[in-house]
Amino acid sequence: MSLESPSSSPAEFVSSTRPPSASDIPAVIQQLVDRHGAEWIDEACLADWQAGPGDRVLFLSGDAVRFPECLDVAVVLPELRRSARCRFEIGVVRRESEDAIARRFASQRWPALVFLRDGGYVGVLPGMHDWDVYLDEVQSLLARPVGRMPGIGIPLVAAAAASQTSCH
Repeated sequence: MSLESPSSSPAEFVSSTRPPSASDIPAVIQQLVDRHGAEWIDEACLADWQAGPGDRVLFLSGDAVRFPECLDVAVVLPELRRSARCRFEIGVVRRESEDAIARRFASQRWPALVFLRDGGYVGVLPGMHDWDVYLDEVQSLLARPVGRMPGIGIPLVAAAAASQTSCH
């Protein structure tokens, strides 16, 4: 028994595997853009958005089925910004760009908030937290100076090469 019907064409299969459309975006994540002034961010516009003035937070939601806490973060994020007295802009990373952007900022857990300032990197706050913990962490990140991007400037040495050198 074939999984593919005889009338299926390769084009139909490809179109069924494309990234989710706007109708597949959870409502609470769409509301970040529609009601709270967040911007959709992808790889093409990341550098320009990141270079903007002031504090900025990228929201890497991940798949809402695999990481349902991303919906909680989407609800809490505008409240965190309000508590910070609107000190940051919000960028919602499009699903199809999340893996590449997460790698860029060395974020390995979903959901995650990436804090940026004046084009520079500040830090990542992964996961969902209790309200008081979230407030403390956000305030700490907003007070932190811009730092080095993760993974940049660290030379990698192969294990074999390291074992061949000796200082004795």
